[in-house]
Amino acid sequence: MSIEVSALKSDSFGRIALMRDEAGLFVRRDLAHVPLWLRLPAWWLARREAAALRAVVGLDAVPQLRAWTGRCLDRSFMAGAAMYQRPPRGDLAYFRRARRLLQGLHRHGIAHNDLAKEANWLVLEDGTPAIIDFQLAVRGRPRSRWMRLLAREDLRHLLKHKRTYCPDAITPVERRLLKRRSWLREAWFATGKPVYRFVTRRILHWEDNEGQGPKP
Repeated sequence: MSIEVSALKSDSFGRIALMRDEAGLFVRRDLAHVPLWLRLPAWWLARREAAALRAVVGLDAVPQLRAWTGRCLDRSFMAGAAMYQRPPRGDLAYFRRARRLLQGLHRHGIAHNDLAKEANWLVLEDGTPAIIDFQLAVRGRPRSRWMRLLAREDLRHLLKHKRTYCPDAITPVERRLLKRRSWLREAWFATGKPVYRFVTRRILHWEDNEGQGPKP
């Protein structure tokens, strides 16, 4: 038997709530109230997240999958705040740990693919990093060219946040990596980004920069 503790977020792809049962707190994404015309993409995204979480079972600082029923996705709760709510300003240790966390994800064959959003980076109660929201995560062979490209994009997004909050700690190598723009990024901004903006702003009425925090 589980009970709702509080609502965390509600959007076109489901309602997210903090829940409690005999084992403790957990987070539930419920697709029950998703509009009929969005149920298939909402289900596909939740299923994708469940598959990614199965691939990282046991990895620290990422949610652990509790259940996926086809309507509800339950994952472990991690106490903390989004990066933009508790900025790791000047905290070089945070970004060192975040890079090791990314390396662990990539070794498990997972590229997160949505780390530009500060809302997907947590600062836990002890000040360490965690990553959430694996709806857009990609699975593959870690050493494949495709996965190496996606892993580099994950790292570039982390380095952008480091540049924002620890600008004096950016190394020359990291600066060069930030300047390297992959064909994937260029293709996204030329084709996918305009479509994404139209759908999110005009149809779903989202703000494209919601939860991303300040940028230089």
